[in-house]
Amino acid sequence: LYVISADQLGTGTFDFATLRQLEITPGVQKLLFLGFFVAFAIKAPLFPFHTWLPDAGAQSPTGGAILLVGVLDKVGTFGLIRYCIPLFPKASSYFAPMVLALAVIGIFYGALLAIGQRDMKRLVAYTSLAHFGFIALGTFALTSQGGTGAVLYMVNHGLSTGLLFLVVGFLVARRGSRDVGAYGGMAQVTPVLAGVFLIAGLSSLALPGLNSFVSEFLVLVGTFTRYRALAIVATCGMVLAAIYILYLYQRTMTGPLVHEEARGVLDLSVREKIVVAPMVVLIIALGVYPKPLIDIIRPTVTATFVDVGHTDPAPTAPVNASQAGGHS
Repeated sequence: LYVISADQLGTGTFDFATLRQLEITPGVQKLLFLGFFVAFAIKAPLFPFHTWLPDAGAQSPTGGAILLVGVLDKVGTFGLIRYCIPLFPKASSYFAPMVLALAVIGIFYGALLAIGQRDMKRLVAYTSLAHFGFIALGTFALTSQGGTGAVLYMVNHGLSTGLLFLVVGFLVARRGSRDVGAYGGMAQVTPVLAGVFLIAGLSSLALPGLNSFVSEFLVLVGTFTRYRALAIVATCGMVLAAIYILYLYQRTMTGPLVHEEARGVLDLSVREKIVVAPMVVLIIALGVYPKPLIDIIRPTVTATFVDVGHTDPAPTAPVNASQAGGHS
């Protein structure tokens, strides 16, 4: 980009506003888009550039995993919206079907791998792969609803996955094991911890009334207006989210038998309750009333797409003539 700006302007620049005004040929635009996209897709991560995620999530300390998967990986998806689409609008439209296909594959691939995990931290890491599939889906649907849902999903994913990693960290600290088989019937011993775990899990699977539902719904509605088949397939992927979360909760928290070595485990301390309380409150509050965040996100996302010529598709449902006359 610097070389192209030097060629066109006489002096090279890294100024974003100036770079957006460059006249880049379609072929070069596609190559530059791919360069940026692959870098941001690795950072996010998106399928098939995700291979570092499960190892990093599983081996990091709990605090590091929360920062990595709950916060820092949003840099990748932010970069897709902030840089790839504005700098390379034609290339974004050209590669959108490819990115959407990878996003849908990632939703199913991440969910299926999460279902089969026995390591709880790896399981939570794989759920992030599925969630980032939804974020990429909303971003490259190139609609205001999809884009708004994608950005909102970044916030909500940080809350739900951050809380999941925190709860798993509490369990590992108490039992010294990440293996799902080392637990069972924990709700009888640690009811408060089990309740927080359930809220975090239900948020991750996008239960209506909790924060992730609103963002996932906006992503799917925004995608449906332009790519109906992909939206329908992605909706089916939501079923898998219910499986991996509820299956994990069932194996660790429920059941009549408490694992022998877990009988003396302590419930959440006052300090731990203070740590999780704000996240639980935000998960519920944003599920019931997400409007303040949406009002901040929607204008910026819409302006970004409109600036590069991506407008929402016209409604396909016919308008009743008598209703139209009445409204006029």
